[in-house]
Amino acid sequence: MATLPTPSPIALAHSEQLKTRICQEITHAGGHISFARFMELALYTPGLGYYSAGSHKLGKHGDFVTAPEISPLFAKCIAKQCQQIFTTLENSSILEIGAGSGKLAHELLLELERLQALPEKYFILEISADLRAKQQALLRQACPHLLSRIRWLDGLPATKFRGVILANEVMDALPVHIFQMTNSPIDERSVTEKNGELLWLNTPPPEELKKHLEDIQPLAHGYTSELNLLLTPWISSVADTLGEGVILLFDYGYGRHEYYHPERNTGTLMCYYQHHRHTNPLILVGLQDITAHVDFTRVAESALDAGLNLVGYTTQAAFLLACGITESPVDETDAAAQYQQAQEIKLLTLPSQMGEAIKVMALSKQCEIPLLGFALYDRRKDL
Repeated sequence: MATLPTPSPIALAHSEQLKTRICQEITHAGGHISFARFMELALYTPGLGYYSAGSHKLGKHGDFVTAPEISPLFAKCIAKQCQQIFTTLENSSILEIGAGSGKLAHELLLELERLQALPEKYFILEISADLRAKQQALLRQACPHLLSRIRWLDGLPATKFRGVILANEVMDALPVHIFQMTNSPIDERSVTEKNGELLWLNTPPPEELKKHLEDIQPLAHGYTSELNLLLTPWISSVADTLGEGVILLFDYGYGRHEYYHPERNTGTLMCYYQHHRHTNPLILVGLQDITAHVDFTRVAESALDAGLNLVGYTTQAAFLLACGITESPVDETDAAAQYQQAQEIKLLTLPSQMGEAIKVMALSKQCEIPLLGFALYDRRKDL
């Protein structure tokens, strides 16, 4: 904690209010709650959770940066992929799940307009009232002439959707259970409280957690990691809403064998506070983001069970290169602009940055075409 910035008194009071709420739930639950429930409360409690309150989250003044915040080149590459899909599926729309600041929607719409490939509608599913207000303000200012195409949703469409569904860094914010290999032989890492302070507590795992862990390779004593029981129902619900089209998923993650590699023995859970990374989710409650990498093997299995086709899995770098990220024109007489674009490309594609850490998966229904973004490097064998 000593290495992290000190929150303001107002922020600390906000955090204490949410922590009190969580401690009350722990008491009512009999002394402990699963980490998944804690993570849900920390991120999504109305008015208090990290994604539900009004603090800056994205960009240089927030806690972390996503690809759309780094460069408009990210949206331009996705636009090329959408354009290809729209050529096959006429009268299509886009549904973005969890649109963050709205920058991806803004830049994607403008690029599709330039390509003469605008979607019929651009739907945004956003559960955070705070983020929705930020998105609406940005889009009103940045592309007012396209507002008639944009619709905000409180849930997935009730009727079958046709087009492209986008989710950029959404799955890594789904609450996860944490397990630890012990003499039991498996314990769940739960959250308890003592005198108003949040603490870890090992408890017997529920049957569902034990059942899913049977699919994972033998792990050594003390091995600690996460398991996301919400991935399957989440993928199933998205699959149910898709009638024809493609789902594009961008997220930090691995195939199962790499996710539960013997050397990754402390898991992937990570917290972000004012661009500082650390691994203690029980502090700064409501003030920091909490994420865990995605088991893309589970995503693929869930998708196939839900009637989707797995049509692509690759790295973000390979996807962006296949979609022409290095071909975007820049004024050759403007050295500063050339340097800026080169730096943005490096951040998005270098293995030491986002290029290898973020994977891209494409799932389809009634849309069987070779997708542009997956032409360079097929990683499906890694699942």
